[in-house]
Amino acid sequence: MTAASIPASPRRLRPGRGFTLIELMIGIFVVGVLLAVAYPSFVDQMRKSRRADAIAALTALQQAQERWRSNNLAYANFNTAGAGNEPNGLRLPPHSAAGYYSLTIDGLSETAYTLVATANQDNSQSQDGTCRQVGVRASNGVLTYGSGTTSINWGAENPDPGRCWAR
Repeated sequence: MTAASIPASPRRLRPGRGFTLIELMIGIFVVGVLLAVAYPSFVDQMRKSRRADAIAALTALQQAQERWRSNNLAYANFNTAGAGNEPNGLRLPPHSAAGYYSLTIDGLSETAYTLVATANQDNSQSQDGTCRQVGVRASNGVLTYGSGTTSINWGAENPDPGRCWAR
């Protein structure tokens, strides 16, 4: 028997199944790039949606101030005593419902108050750029909405430069 007459091996070459290591690495790279682009946008959108917690808390606080003022000579702060066993006259805690913001009341008088919600340092809202603080000021029946990184410039022509109060 010569080499030419030896029958072909019963093993046939079959097409490969699965992925090669290079194909797998390319797929992982593409997914990584997509995540690197999408994740920061997702986090920003989450922070923006959590601002609703501050706005809801400020709105509830505004309503409580107006209820208090309708029966008293001036607006109240969180320490103003209420009737009976109430924690305070406003019947509200000094933080937002979800706990992302702390609330403060300043500039109290017979005709004015300033309410500010400040993002707490122990959550991601503290990284909310120009919207770490959102606030509302009522003075003689006129409401002004503001925002800022560390404070709100109420004297500015536009006290909400970050457009944190989506209207």
